[in-house]
Amino acid sequence: MKVTNIKMELTSFDEHLEKRYGPVGSLKRTEFEIKAKAFAIGEIIRDGRKQAKMTQEELAVKTGTRKSFISRIENGHSDIQLSTLYRLVEIGFGKQINLTISE
Repeated sequence: MKVTNIKMELTSFDEHLEKRYGPVGSLKRTEFEIKAKAFAIGEIIRDGRKQAKMTQEELAVKTGTRKSFISRIENGHSDIQLSTLYRLVEIGFGKQINLTISE
């Protein structure tokens, strides 16, 4: 049996992002990061809704919005205003949001 040495170079996540989307601050990278954050917020809303054992329709009724809007948020396909995020979390789930700004 012949053993072949394979040399692999691993790339960090930051290096991958820079290669694919450009350096931090570039237009393409900023657009990617905005979409990634929208996706993450959608996942948080979906998890919160499921923990509250609510359907999208129930959350929409409780917060005065539409099921289709909840669906778009959960799938990362809608920009969400901070006031809407607060309404979903505080009114919809009865929880608080803590907002942190860091460098």
